[in-house]
Amino acid sequence: MVKKVTPKNNSAKSGLIKTEEDKINKRGRRSTREIVTVTGMRDILPQDQRYWHAVKKVAEKIAADYGYGLIDTPVLEPVDLFVRGVGKQTEVVEKEMFAFKDQAGDELALRPEATASVVRAYVQHGMLNQSQPVKFFYQGPMFRHEKPQSGRHRQFFQFGFEAIGEANPALDAQLILMGWNSLNELGIESVIQVNSIGCPNCRDNYRKELVKYYRSKSKLLCENCRKRLTTNPLRILDCKEEECQKLKDESPQVLDYLDDDCKKHFMKVIEYLDELDLPYVLNPFIVRGLDYYTKTIFEYWSTDDQEGKNALGGGGRYDGLVKLLGGREETPACGLAMGLDRIVAKMREIDLEIKDEFQPDVFIAQIGEAAKKKVMVLYEKLRQCEDFRVAQAFYKDSLKNQLDLANKLKVKLTLILGQKEFGDGTILIRDMEGGIQEEINFSRAEQEIRKRLLKYKENGANVPPETNKLKIDNN
Repeated sequence: MVKKVTPKNNSAKSGLIKTEEDKINKRGRRSTREIVTVTGMRDILPQDQRYWHAVKKVAEKIAADYGYGLIDTPVLEPVDLFVRGVGKQTEVVEKEMFAFKDQAGDELALRPEATASVVRAYVQHGMLNQSQPVKFFYQGPMFRHEKPQSGRHRQFFQFGFEAIGEANPALDAQLILMGWNSLNELGIESVIQVNSIGCPNCRDNYRKELVKYYRSKSKLLCENCRKRLTTNPLRILDCKEEECQKLKDESPQVLDYLDDDCKKHFMKVIEYLDELDLPYVLNPFIVRGLDYYTKTIFEYWSTDDQEGKNALGGGGRYDGLVKLLGGREETPACGLAMGLDRIVAKMREIDLEIKDEFQPDVFIAQIGEAAKKKVMVLYEKLRQCEDFRVAQAFYKDSLKNQLDLANKLKVKLTLILGQKEFGDGTILIRDMEGGIQEEINFSRAEQEIRKRLLKYKENGANVPPETNKLKIDNN
């Protein structure tokens, strides 16, 4: 009898090691347990990276266009940063945050979002003394202990823009435009859902009316929303449960409770959106899930997601967060975050065609040890060329295997150096589409590559028929 051993650190329960019964091989022996990704985490494989790079490239372009500088903040932050900044009673802090004590007893958390970290950096490094607003761009992983499902992972990725130190509503509108432009330039059609939750004063009056309304219907609420009624009533409006969705249609609307200043600010934002001719919907049920939001809030929904079950991004104003984290009073701020995971999933869903940035144009093959050494030197020279890409497999000796790989890579040209060509000071150049090859002078390989690739470009050779798919060039 073989005794089953459970790891002392309970890593099986964490999802690090498979928990199913070990498989028994034909000889009756247990196979080695397989180590797999932690629940809610996943690998992004090389063949998928072109989608992620396309999104990041667009984000970097938008940041440069609007003057937002890149900031990298730590993945680990003090727990108190998010308790104070995001809100102690938010679901993010209460249920979803990965928090722990380190060896020194410090309470740390994997960041569940980036805005609080950016504001912490703004305060810590004395940026309030710089020309305002200070504009930040970030991208990277965030962590929340949510139930893994489509569009939700425990490690997920965001890029975002934060502007701290400016109250003008034109900034709100421009940030909304930046998020919409990011999606539009990727070929994703979206509609902006926009609302205002006012300042703390007018929002407090609204919250009281909202609680009064829902208490009279508490028996119809889902279990989570009955809890939210006492902790975070605005989140009830964001619930996706069918019964809660029905109730919100008759609920008080926050726009009716805005004071004059908040109403004036919001109307200015709407005027700018109209002038920019952006597709938006005034949605009184958009509330966002974090306590720091004030005034303008917004989300981006794809045109085929009418209920906002998989919002592609969102943001808003957070005029009190700088003060809350130790900065100067009355420091206004506004920002947004876009979800890379959901954007990439949408790109795949609508079948956007993404050109692989590492797609080679030329393959270099060889036969024999002397030829291999010579083309290794040639490859290093051609690798420096910026107008075309080269590939090789010098670890393969068989010409057939090398040409099979060249075909798989869909290169346009292949250079072949054999023993005869090595002795003659020549090299073969093969058109992979037509199969025609000819012998050229070895020293003219680079010039011939450029000349022939130019002909491909002029003749439109090796270009697939026109389709309705949007092509995004990563080069």
